[in-house]
Amino acid sequence: MAYKKKYTAILLAAVLGGSLAGCGASGGNTQEETGAQTETAQEEAVQEDTAQTDTAQVDSAQEAESTESSSQDTEEAGGSEENAGGSNILIAYFTAAENSGVDAEASASYSEVDGEAKGRMEALAEMIQAETGGDLFSIQTEEVYPADGGDLIDYAAEEQDEDARPELSTHIENLDNYDTIFIGYPNWWADLPMPLYTFFEEYDLSGKTIIPFNSHNGSRFSNTISTIQELEPEATVIEDGFTINERQVPDAAGDIADWLDEIGY
Repeated sequence: MAYKKKYTAILLAAVLGGSLAGCGASGGNTQEETGAQTETAQEEAVQEDTAQTDTAQVDSAQEAESTESSSQDTEEAGGSEENAGGSNILIAYFTAAENSGVDAEASASYSEVDGEAKGRMEALAEMIQAETGGDLFSIQTEEVYPADGGDLIDYAAEEQDEDARPELSTHIENLDNYDTIFIGYPNWWADLPMPLYTFFEEYDLSGKTIIPFNSHNGSRFSNTISTIQELEPEATVIEDGFTINERQVPDAAGDIADWLDEIGY
């Protein structure tokens, strides 16, 4: 009996020892697995942060490339933001008020617009600019024209008789930038002022669109539009120009807006 008890005790001790060893091994594996899981999670977090950073860098690079491409497209289309804003339109005009050597109010070719004395063609040109955003260009001459109305008419008749070509003192430096050119002038003796002949002979407007506008004292355009067509045969000359009696110039803004709508500007 003593032998059996001793054997039973030894067997029980072995079982308990194996159980404890198993528990120790199990606890050790849990710690290793926990450590491995933590390390794996950290690596995944780092990889995710790196991927997000790489994605952000790619998005930023693509956005920068898109912005640069958009900027290049704008430059190719209009040359600059200013050109893109409508400056492919030039509004050229001739008025004796700016060529008489006196203040506009002292000239026979001025009108009072919004309380300010202006050459009539300048006033009409500014009204067109307000609607189209085009660039203004004043056709000016080396010749000084009389300020008095009667003297101016006589002088204009003498220029026509002589088929004069008054020398211009202002010049367009960037004509290639413009596709459409509004041309403004007064009707002098049922014809263009002679400085306009100089203007059309100086500039080749082939391929451009010319849109006349003028002021008159009863003769409207006379034959001036067909004259422009003869002087610029390779240009498109709009026959439906804007013409107005010189006394109505100060109140022409509404009529000009309606006219521009009708011709698509």
